[in-house]
Amino acid sequence: MSFFKIIITTKTLSAMEVNKEAILSKTHYGLNIYAYVLRQYYSGETEPGDSHTLNGEIRNSGQTVLSLSGRDCKPTKNPFNAGKPTLWVKVVDNCAVHTDGEKAIEDGNVFDFAALHFKLSGKELLDKLNEVLHLQIGEKNGFYNQDEVIFTELEPEIVKPKAPVFSYYKKPVTNVVPTKEITLIEVYNLIQGNEYASSTSTLRSIQDEKEARKYKAFNFDYVTFSGAFSKRNDKHLKKHSGLLTIDFDHLSNISEIKEELLKDNYFETELLFTSPSGDGLKWIIPMELTKVKHQDYFKAVANYIQHTYNLEVDGSGKDISRACFLPHDPNVFINPKYL
Repeated sequence: MSFFKIIITTKTLSAMEVNKEAILSKTHYGLNIYAYVLRQYYSGETEPGDSHTLNGEIRNSGQTVLSLSGRDCKPTKNPFNAGKPTLWVKVVDNCAVHTDGEKAIEDGNVFDFAALHFKLSGKELLDKLNEVLHLQIGEKNGFYNQDEVIFTELEPEIVKPKAPVFSYYKKPVTNVVPTKEITLIEVYNLIQGNEYASSTSTLRSIQDEKEARKYKAFNFDYVTFSGAFSKRNDKHLKKHSGLLTIDFDHLSNISEIKEELLKDNYFETELLFTSPSGDGLKWIIPMELTKVKHQDYFKAVANYIQHTYNLEVDGSGKDISRACFLPHDPNVFINPKYL
């Protein structure tokens, strides 16, 4: 459960200044400013200043502009990158900031983004935002020199989503009894750390394919991302994790494919890392088990990947107890919602 504290303070209107802190306090950390700017490019005529939050979305005139998950927004169109859905917005230290997945614009905060649209800076920009968003900062309300009541929303207690749990096995791969259950975050830390750096480097130096396969089988710990087992066999599944492993082998353009997968319109990446061999990718995505069986879901995803990216998927992913070796990858990606 999240908790919000409201502190009521008073400040003489005549003494209030149009500054960044005042603007942020009246625009949901600046998210409403992003919404206003984006709406100028993508929804036609709207009334300025009517942005509001509803069910985790920033809306303007009833239309969703930014969709929030915690204090992050899902990628949205960037008007300064030909409308591509590469713009990521999140709240850091009570100020909305952005980054573009293709680096079309420099990383910055909401005021930098607004400056790109209004082509203003400094006090002129702040005054413009106060005007178009009808913030009324510094204005007197009524005949008397009244005090304004400012409701300051403190940073809420953010409840992170519970990381999926599955089985972890110590080497070699012939060991089918799990050592323990482990979370996605723990695996992320293992892959990013140095525990598997030496074995990964050694494997990639072995030229003979058969010898490399043998070395991998005996020198790498592994997990079963799709579930927790009493023994690594589909019949001994204790609980499905809701995760699916998609394995890509023998890729010549790993970095490009990695970027494409991270921007996929249909599947949210939970974990993505380079395979032990160094020429493949392991893509971990969520799956909806209430509507379809594991094997059928895998087939559908494999078919989608074939038609969308013209890539073949390793068929072993259809097995719930499929083993996935843990390599060293300092650039492993994990869904930011877990961090």
